[in-house]
Formats: sequence, C-alpha cells, structure tokens
Amino acid sequence: MNSATIKLYLPFGDPRRLRTAEISNWSGKSIATPRTDLDELLARPELAQAGVYLLLGIDPESGQPAVYVGEAEALGERLKQHRDKDFWNQAIVFFSKDDNLTRAHIKFLEGRLIEQARNTARVVVQNTLPSGAKLPESDRADMEVFFAKIAQLLPVLGSDLLVPVDGVDQGKSGEPLLMCEIRGLTARGRRTANGFVVLQGSQASEDERPSAAERHRWVLTLREQLITNGALRKGKGALLFARNVEFSSPSAAAGVVHGGGANGQIAWKDAQGRTLKEIEGG
Repeated sequence: MNSATIKLYLPFGDPRRLRTAEISNWSGKSIATPRTDLDELLARPELAQAGVYLLLGIDPESGQPAVYVGEAEALGERLKQHRDKDFWNQAIVFFSKDDNLTRAHIKFLEGRLIEQARNTARVVVQNTLPSGAKLPESDRADMEVFFAKIAQLLPVLGSDLLVPVDGVDQGKSGEPLLMCEIRGLTARGRRTANGFVVLQGSQASEDERPSAAERHRWVLTLREQLITNGALRKGKGALLFARNVEFSSPSAAAGVVHGGGANGQIAWKDAQGRTLKEIEGG
C-alpha cells in the first residue's frame, strides 16, 4: 500500500462526532458520523451528490458486527430511507469532490465493497443481493483506484471492514510465524495490529478443560460463537479453523486452541522454541 497524507476535519471538535476525511491528490472525499449526527450529515451540500455509503452496527440475530452497503445518486435522500433500519449506529459516505461519479461507477464500487466485505468476513453483510456494474477498461481502472482509497481511509475512520484478517499479505509480515501445540495438535498464528490471528487450517482441541466452565467461561462462549459462524469446524480428532480468525490477544487465541484458559505469552512459540514473551523481550 502506498504512503498517504490524510486530512481529517472535525466540524464540532469532537472526534466521536461527524468528521470529514480526504487523501492528498485524490478526487474523493468521505464523511463519517454517528447516527446521533445524522441530521447534521443530511444538511451538508455534498449529500446531494452520487456516492456509496456504509451503515455499520450490530447484527441483532448473531450479535456480531454488521454492515449494509449502498449506493445512491443522491446520498442524502437515500440515507433518509434508512432511518427505519434499527441495527446501525455509524454511517460513512464516499463521493467525488468533482461530482463526476456516474450511476455505473457507484454500482461498481458498491459491488466491490460487498465482495470485499464478504471475503474478509469481519462482519455480517446485511445485503441480500450482489451488486456491481460493467465498466469500460479505463473506467474500471479508475474505480479500482477509488476503491483502494476507500479501503485506505476506512481504518482511519474506525472500521476494519475491508482489512484482511491477517492484516498483511501472507509471507510479507514482519511478525514471526508462531505455533501453539496441545496433545499433538498445532495451531499457527502471528501478531497483528489488532491483536493476534490464528491462520486457516490450524487445529484446536475438541475437548474443553473441566476448569473452563467455572474459571474461563468466556473462552467456551468464544469457541461456541466460532463454531456457530463456521470459523471452527469439526475435523478428525480436532477442531479446524476454516478461515483466518483474529482475536483480541494471544491469550484469547491460545484459550480457544486449548479449550480453556491459557497464557498466550508462553503458549505461542516460534520455530526455534522461543516463547512470544521471549521474542518481545518480556
């Protein structure tokens, strides 16, 4: 990813309220806001333009983070129609400062956002239908650049929606590959900016430690959630990670692998047998 200078503006001086974001030498612009500032967002003249938008919140059925992706030729009018959607508490809109996005452009961007959000699997995508549009080659290249800028801005605005779960391309991470072993089973993972990722294909114990129900109930709850959403699946003599899964800490990751409480600082080791604590100089 290329380096970038990002300009954030806080109209109310509060970083939790409405804020605008721009990247130097990019024709696009973004506005992010909590639902409580929706009226302030709708009052802005930019909302008369065409663009794409994200509604972010919690899925009421699964309790997991959720997103609805949309496009509109007049962003403000479309967002007014979403007041009856109860799940969302944050809105982020993207548009061109030159007001030169066509209907085909925004349909293409909507489709790319839905596709990538489903691929990263960080959130529940509430869209029931796919989207997208066919564009001439030159237009498609321009919109891929626009999409890349959206992906670059989103984490700055508080959403990792489009960030791959391992945070980096495989093999390009500066973080060492670590292993967590229990009774002949092996899980692989590494540190990430958000915590710790356990990589697809890793194994976890089918059995849960007797003490977990009393002392580490949260670990069992987390395992149940991962099984329910398909991230952990039953294999031969083990649970298998069906995709990369990011955890808030190495201990949370090790706890799921072990089926009970675990100290991630010593449970995760590199190929030389050094613990994570030793690697990080703790």
